[in-house]
Amino acid sequence: MSAEILRVQPDEPEPEKIEYIVRCLRAGSVVGLPTDTFYGLAVDPVNLHAVELIYDIKMRLRHKPLSLLLADVAQAYEIARNLDSQFDRLAERFWPGPLTVIVRAGTRLPLRVTANTGNVALRVPDAAIPRAVVRMLGLPVTATSANAFGAPECTHAIGVRDQLGDRLPLIVDGGPTGRSLPTTIVDLSAGPGTWQILREGAIPTHEIAFALQ
Repeated sequence: MSAEILRVQPDEPEPEKIEYIVRCLRAGSVVGLPTDTFYGLAVDPVNLHAVELIYDIKMRLRHKPLSLLLADVAQAYEIARNLDSQFDRLAERFWPGPLTVIVRAGTRLPLRVTANTGNVALRVPDAAIPRAVVRMLGLPVTATSANAFGAPECTHAIGVRDQLGDRLPLIVDGGPTGRSLPTTIVDLSAGPGTWQILREGAIPTHEIAFALQ
């Protein structure tokens, strides 16, 4: 089986195509989806069978939690807890954009999505397609990179097809993602007043520090 490739306008996604993508997600499918950094693997995060499929497709270690894409900042408050002023400053400064923030997960998220850590990694991408999908689905979607374990991340749909095309039913082609660096990951889960950069990516460390001072 080879994946269906669905071309979607990256700036003004066609509603009927977004609806089709959402139907696939609701049916439990794993969908290759463009973001503003790399292509990702999207599933409905409360469908535990679909979440398990991601780990199988990527041959990913199961102790690693999955990151989630949001449509807007408000959605973070629906699925996370103990969000504080540090979170607000980062979200206001860098979202939508290539910043992933690790916070404490709320009770709506299954522990499986957090890899039993109780934490969740969130971001609002600077890309219209995933935000439109999340908005129509009414839930965030997973955002782990669409590449096989140990293989390079993909900035084009054809790269996803070449690596994972026989394991996915659908790959959304939104053109090139436009960035070659991953998101910067900031961990706020330890509590108020503490933060740690776990990975420096598209946003330099000094910009994070300046936003949080």
